[in-house]
Amino acid sequence: MLWRLLGAGHPMDAHRLESKAFFSLGAAEDAEEGVRSFLEKRPPKFRMRPSADMPELYPWWQEVPFSED
Repeated sequence: MLWRLLGAGHPMDAHRLESKAFFSLGAAEDAEEGVRSFLEKRPPKFRMRPSADMPELYPWWQEVPFSED
């Protein structure tokens, strides 16, 4: 997000996207597992993977075609 939003028109653009991502990931099973494992004083058993479990908003950008002009 940081890299892609460096050229955003306003900081609020990044804030809106980040808020959606936090909400989505905060409701995911790994967030619950993280809290539960902390309270139970045990290592977490995260099951989600970035390769398969990204939030629905991902990817939010459109690729810009490369041009040598």
